[in-house]
Amino acid sequence: MPKTSERTSAPIGAHRDMIGYGDTPPDPQWPGDAYLALQIVLNYEEGGENSPLYGDATSESYLSELVGIAPYVGKRNLNIESLYEYGSRAGFWRLRRLMVERGMPLTVFGVATALAANPTAVKAMVDAGWDIASHGLRWIDYKDFDPAEEEAHVRAALDLHEQTTGSRPLGWYTGRLSEQTLDIVMDHGDLLYSSDSYCDDLPYWVHRRDRRHLIVPYSLDTNDMRFVSPQGFNAGDQFLSYLRDTFDVLYDEGRKGQPKMMSVGLHCRIAGRPGRTAALARFLDHVAERPRVWITTRADIARHWHAHHAREGVTG
Repeated sequence: MPKTSERTSAPIGAHRDMIGYGDTPPDPQWPGDAYLALQIVLNYEEGGENSPLYGDATSESYLSELVGIAPYVGKRNLNIESLYEYGSRAGFWRLRRLMVERGMPLTVFGVATALAANPTAVKAMVDAGWDIASHGLRWIDYKDFDPAEEEAHVRAALDLHEQTTGSRPLGWYTGRLSEQTLDIVMDHGDLLYSSDSYCDDLPYWVHRRDRRHLIVPYSLDTNDMRFVSPQGFNAGDQFLSYLRDTFDVLYDEGRKGQPKMMSVGLHCRIAGRPGRTAALARFLDHVAERPRVWITTRADIARHWHAHHAREGVTG
């Protein structure tokens, strides 16, 4: 462990922005003078996760009802696979009905191989007019990938996404990323935005070499993944309470002159379970009672930021 005196400054070349917008964030000028921009993400990962069936060394062990289970080395975990399959077979459709019946826009973080495995679901996304962003080629951990291999996955993801959905994605979110992910996405994605950050309540610009790129941050607390994480939500009412409290604080900040953005993260196999969908529906009822809320997609938030805040400096 380095002594405190040895840790007072970062190595030469290292950079972390610990300040951001500070206490004077920009007025986002949301459409309709909204106090809050609410954005809901549906992660579509089912069929893109780790499995020896796809040539992976281990089975999947992340974000399922089997909390804390270790991956099987060289063997499929059929329980995990069936839990994921629930998302594509049943959970997706339940969540789609909820959102379409309410006429609510949605952004999908779509893993390219998962989308390709279920063209019926993709057609339903397209027919609903949803923004389908790329969630990478596979739902696997990229932290140990070398840059060339990860770059190949990014290129393949973008190509397969276009083949599957009929258009190139406007946004990107890896999730289980590496140190080089952002550079690769900026160099090869030609994207409107990416979302591999949790560091703010507003979009912000980053610079890499001679290029500038928009980050639309995501959230892991207002996220149904907490149902399948240690010390997370164990009932729908906890999810509802946390979403509602977050919404109310941000809405009040907007009413007092500092509008923000709120992200809600969903997964087909998690929030698509009936008891959790019920809590989500009650949260949307709460939102519907408030005026001046812009319920939108991440692509539209990015378009708005490009149009109204293109001259602002780097904050991340």
